[in-house]
Amino acid sequence: MTENFSNSPHPNSPSTSLRTGLPEGEGTTALSVEGLSYAYGKKKALDEISFTVAPGRCAILLGPNGAGKTTLFSLITRLYDSREGSLRIAGHDVREESSEALALLGVVFQQPTLDMDLTVLQNLYYHAALHGMSRRQADQRIKEELQRQGMYDRRNEKVRHLNGGHRRRVEIARALLHEPRLLLLDEPTVGLDVPSRQAIVDYVHTLTASGRIAVLWATHLIDEIHAGDQLVVLHQGKIRAVGDVPEVLAATGTENIGDAFAKLTHQREAA
Repeated sequence: MTENFSNSPHPNSPSTSLRTGLPEGEGTTALSVEGLSYAYGKKKALDEISFTVAPGRCAILLGPNGAGKTTLFSLITRLYDSREGSLRIAGHDVREESSEALALLGVVFQQPTLDMDLTVLQNLYYHAALHGMSRRQADQRIKEELQRQGMYDRRNEKVRHLNGGHRRRVEIARALLHEPRLLLLDEPTVGLDVPSRQAIVDYVHTLTASGRIAVLWATHLIDEIHAGDQLVVLHQGKIRAVGDVPEVLAATGTENIGDAFAKLTHQREAA
């Protein structure tokens, strides 16, 4: 049974409906997922999942491998399509208003997507052009994002000469160039060393603190979660819990996220 702990809204969250646990006024949410299902043949990967992410929130999509996290991201980015349920980005229906919705979305996929034989600048200019940015706009936004990531001095280096952590920083900078309302991160720290992982986790949380962008971060790593994050626990295609970290701990009667996650997904019983 799904646990929904969103009746005590975060200070940055819009007012919440006690009946549904969802913020009132869909247009005020960065992401709205309602009754969404998807199947591969007869196997359901997602089964009527619903949750919202408000502006300024970092929502952690926590689930073991095979939970449905990648399927959900594929639906949000329109790589897949589902006729069951709805998805809205900043109030725009992903199916009916694809161009408007996707223009407000930034994505960092789990697999690297930079062109290894181009420089950092060349990769970012290409992305800026796809979003219709002028050269002047691109120059300004590229400088801003690379400086924030501590990568501006390496802008003329080919991507293949960067380490994994620095490549991820460039991908995050690229995803933010057009100033999206929602940033999707699909296990972005996989394969990185501890300092690189921590730098990315900390940076992403500073982004949401500004209140201008929301983040949906898919992971199975407990240590990437901050106490102020929203948790969306996904297991076997179903949402097992939605709420802030303290609410999930209180409702599951546990003292830490690891124990709560194990209880919600029966990981220990299956071990």
